[in-house]
Formats: sequence, C-alpha cells, structure tokens
Amino acid sequence: MEITVVATNRKAFHEYIILDQFEAGIQLKGSEVKSIREGKASLKQAYIFIRKGEAWLKGSHIASYSHTGFEGHEPVRDRKLLLHKKEIQKINSKLAEKGLTAVPTKLYFKGGFIKLEFGLAKGKKLYDKRDTKKKRDVERDIKRALKAR
Repeated sequence: MEITVVATNRKAFHEYIILDQFEAGIQLKGSEVKSIREGKASLKQAYIFIRKGEAWLKGSHIASYSHTGFEGHEPVRDRKLLLHKKEIQKINSKLAEKGLTAVPTKLYFKGGFIKLEFGLAKGKKLYDKRDTKKKRDVERDIKRALKAR
C-alpha cells in the first residue's frame, strides 16, 4: 500500500523516548479530510488520552477547508481514534504506569484512509537530550569525513 505522510511531530522525538508504536484510524468530518488532503494539519501540541474506554486525540490542529461555506469544522477539537478494544485496554494499562504518555508521531494516508501513528513515550531528561544531540553530531562528522575521502 502506498503511504503518503501529511504531518509529522518531530518535536515528539526530541522531547520523548518512544517505547512502543501503534496505528489508529481517526473519526473525521468531510471538511477535515479535504483540509488534510491539502496538507493543512499539525500534531505539535497534540496528545492522546483514554476516556470511558475510548481513545481520543486532543490538541491537533486541522485548518479550515479553503472552499467551505458556513458549515465547516472547529480547527482544534477532540477527535476519536478508531482502535480495537484490546488495543485500548493495553494502551490504558501502559499509560497507568508512572511517566508514560501517548504522543502522536505521524498523520498519513494509507490506501485511501487517514491513519495516525502514535507512540507510548517517556519524557527525556535534559541530559538525555544533550546525549542524543551529541551522538547525532558525531555521526554527521563521521559521514563528512568518509565523504571527503
């Protein structure tokens, strides 16, 4: 299946250590789907929570569709995630652990359907962020040295 990425949350990989990843569908309105097709979606402030046995995406921004009249959609609203009951129970039990949160990482089209990839994550400490940056810089320097040869 062809996958077309619409939005990524690069900040999630900087702020968190992603431990486990899941894929879910999203319940959307028609104008939201059209807006996502235009590429007007953001996951920067978004997170996932579970309420009454249902998974929800909160804080994601989907801009208003350019050709909508009066009846549009709210750009920031809670959107229901489509997951199996066992997956929701598994995620909920992991979220109950200390320090874990569910963070969306990618929004994409897969076979005509809009999917959300999210991960169970643990917050990075400042020294973890520094260590990651240092490793990235060393790898970049090694690649430059090999390229120069």
